[in-house]
Amino acid sequence: MSAPRAPLSRRQWLVGAGGLALLALVPGGRARAQAPGRVIVAGGDLTEIAFALGAGDQVVGVDSTSAYPEAAAVLPQVGYLRRLAPEGLLSLAPDLLIAAPDAGPPAALEALSAAGVQVETGPEGDDVSVVPRKIAFMGRLLGREAEAEALAADFSARMARLEASLEGIEDRPGVLCLLSAGRGAPLAAGTGTSAAAVIALARGRNAVTGYEGYRPLSAEAAIAAAPEVLLLPAHAARAMGGAEAALALPELAATPAGIAGRAVVMDGMALLGFGLRTPEAVAELARALHPDQAAGIAG
Repeated sequence: MSAPRAPLSRRQWLVGAGGLALLALVPGGRARAQAPGRVIVAGGDLTEIAFALGAGDQVVGVDSTSAYPEAAAVLPQVGYLRRLAPEGLLSLAPDLLIAAPDAGPPAALEALSAAGVQVETGPEGDDVSVVPRKIAFMGRLLGREAEAEALAADFSARMARLEASLEGIEDRPGVLCLLSAGRGAPLAAGTGTSAAAVIALARGRNAVTGYEGYRPLSAEAAIAAAPEVLLLPAHAARAMGGAEAALALPELAATPAGIAGRAVVMDGMALLGFGLRTPEAVAELARALHPDQAAGIAG
């Protein structure tokens, strides 16, 4: 493992070996920064954008949420994005760390910055409007601004086609989204969450409205919510022993979803990450919630 580097001056940052970028002359003798050569991305949504922009060859490491595309999944991993260790990150000699807003801990990011690594944090947001901002952010950092404009336009067009195909759907079944919480009670998505936003986009109704964020699900709360559909990210379904086992939990067995055996399991990053696959994820969930109208749903 290489020793931490001392902070670099702006000129050293641009022209030094291992710095963020080289200097290139432009008309008038001014200098501009080229794209960084060695990038670590911590955040599956941002990783997907980097590869879609054609910058995958710049990415030398990713976090454990970056399992898509396959080319990213085989790269060296630096751990879970909320528990990053500066030693592991520095061992990959990065020029730039691009991190999701909830990446950390802060001390790890500060250690990287002190070692001369540029640290950039992506835009926050738990709804579809954040995706074009993520694309523009990645395009700027990776020197792919033209590609980012085209990618954002394509994303917006796909979302517009999907939303147009959902306009005639009026029935909104109650959906309960659960996340696993180790050995404790599963966490139910309340208001103000990415799960609630995706459910609404798919013309569903979030069954939990009494609080914001994620909280442990009690039997009383589950019965009061009366969900018609249980929604599980794939990693949560595995932790609970599968969808059938989740529906059989005492908290859920007596709910309409438990009685009907109605559960939907989806890729967690596609479902909750608000990235490039959001149109496909919303369409998949909408078809599951409205099977009689599935054929007309775009995406």
